[in-house]
Amino acid sequence: MENNDILIRVRYALDIKETDMVEIFKLGGTEVTRADVQLLLKKEDDEEQLTCNNLMLESFLDGLIIFKRGRQDPKPGQAELPARSGKQSPNVNNMMLKKIKIALSLTSEDMLDIFENAGIAISKGELGALLRKEGHKNYKECGDKFARNFLKGLAIKYRG
Repeated sequence: MENNDILIRVRYALDIKETDMVEIFKLGGTEVTRADVQLLLKKEDDEEQLTCNNLMLESFLDGLIIFKRGRQDPKPGQAELPARSGKQSPNVNNMMLKKIKIALSLTSEDMLDIFENAGIAISKGELGALLRKEGHKNYKECGDKFARNFLKGLAIKYRG
């Protein structure tokens, strides 16, 4: 799943305005203009589309956490913003699931309901495997189908 597609679907599901998206990117540590946001939200086949790389997506999701939950006071000796993974791996779906779960204060039960709304039956164990850290023995890579259906279920929950 393309990062731009994830951005478009998250924006639609949570009904985020363009001006709020600029603010969210800023909270996440990336400066973008409203025109940049409009270019990020263009369809894939549009030549003017601005490509959203993994760092931009992660910045947006970090900003979404701060936007929805407020800035967390760092503990003594802790960095202001968490270090970016910076990985250019083709799969960022697991990161997206984790960060949306944090931003919206979702429990595992809430996430299972969201998947169920989209027509996907997933067990609590499978969800736990998707939310694990990469490298953990029970880690499972989140495929595009799960990510797409999670965002579809999110739209059903928040937009009706």
